[in-house]
Amino acid sequence: MRWSMHTLGLVLLVALGGVLGGALSAPALAAPPATKDEAISMVKGAIASIKQKGPDAAYSEISDKSGKFVDRDLYVVVYRLDGHVLAHGANQKLIGTDQINATDVDGKAFVKERIELAHKQPAFWQVYKFKNPVSGETERKQTYCERYEDTAICAGVYKF
Repeated sequence: MRWSMHTLGLVLLVALGGVLGGALSAPALAAPPATKDEAISMVKGAIASIKQKGPDAAYSEISDKSGKFVDRDLYVVVYRLDGHVLAHGANQKLIGTDQINATDVDGKAFVKERIELAHKQPAFWQVYKFKNPVSGETERKQTYCERYEDTAICAGVYKF
């Protein structure tokens, strides 16, 4: 079979496209993980929303998985200072539950620690292990929290 230069060029172009397509697969094109600055900004935005709209409307907005308080692996969680979840951007099933005794895979009582820190400090970072909603893997997570009235508003990052 004899191919023309034009046909040969097209075959090479298609083959090259397949190679490049494989190189630029989903992991290579995936959005970068959230940053610590983005976590801080999201927490401050959630507090501003609570102040502006009131808790009920803001908590509903914070808990909307397709809303502005959920971005990639970053989402906001609001705890009452007794460990009850008031809003959760990744798991609505936790809203209204008492998580004070929740532990990570290493047995660390991270919610209890978070509530204790919120009673002592207006803002803080906390490290524990948690399931990344994007990767599905349990990873080290660093969460930023600010105390606002009788709540702790938090958002965390997995790559820090």
